[in-house]
Amino acid sequence: MTHSALVRPIRSTARPTGPIGVGLGLRWDFLDDVVNSSQPIDVAFWEVSPENYMRRGGWYPAALEQVSDRYTVVTHGLTMSLGAVDPPSREYIEQLKSEIARVGSPWHSDHLCSSTAGSRVLHDLLPIKMSQRNVERVADRIRHVQDRLGVPMAFENISWYAHPGRPEMPEHEFINRILERSGCGLLLDVNNVYVNSKNHGFDAAAFIDQLDLDRVFQIHVAGHTPTRSGLIIDTHGAPVVDPVLQLLASTIERTGEQPVLLERDNDIPALSELLAEVRRIDAYYQRGLERHAKEPGHAARA
Repeated sequence: MTHSALVRPIRSTARPTGPIGVGLGLRWDFLDDVVNSSQPIDVAFWEVSPENYMRRGGWYPAALEQVSDRYTVVTHGLTMSLGAVDPPSREYIEQLKSEIARVGSPWHSDHLCSSTAGSRVLHDLLPIKMSQRNVERVADRIRHVQDRLGVPMAFENISWYAHPGRPEMPEHEFINRILERSGCGLLLDVNNVYVNSKNHGFDAAAFIDQLDLDRVFQIHVAGHTPTRSGLIIDTHGAPVVDPVLQLLASTIERTGEQPVLLERDNDIPALSELLAEVRRIDAYYQRGLERHAKEPGHAARA
């Protein structure tokens, strides 16, 4: 990566102290199993979407509080809409801040996308134009939100299927410029990189090599669904495929220890099956760490 082409950083956010290893997205489908388990469940951490618990009473927030008393919980948002024209409301940010504090998340992340139109939530993660204007607008919004939340922020690279207009720069450069200007972290979703590489015809490993990996706070892996047309859809509804796990291992070889999260949002199997997949992911994670340890230059930066 050539830093001379990037905007000078306004602030640098060091990677915060947090969990290391493979975690699992906490879903209501097996929330009872987690709460009622008499033995600790073997995951490095749980990730939750705080919007599913904010503004609620009753069982769900009470159950999440029990989980956060026993395990490390990390928050990952769905509706901040960092790329939207309108900024998130003050009420939303205050409620989000309270929820992050309640579960003790060491950082908060959301997606590099637009997911709202005015006050309407679109329930989708739409790409924004890769332009210098959006670099500045999104980075400034991240800095403002981070100050209000009181915890470090990271954004996630999304899967996308069409770009809104002619891009001014490649995606990796768009991501790096926002990281540089905002000083925030990157939630690197390697499945999203893989899906985009197949749909848009580029080398996934080369793409990751061009990212500022020193900014990575966390990594996501998930499953996807091929279609008859050849398009791959990021469904989070299937086991993680070997090429994505190999991409994870090569990324860990570069970055060293990271919190890695298995996402499963559709066709959710039994918790026992998901925990078996966590163990499979951990095997690739350990391979990456072993290779990382053999590289003196990488080990020095870990």
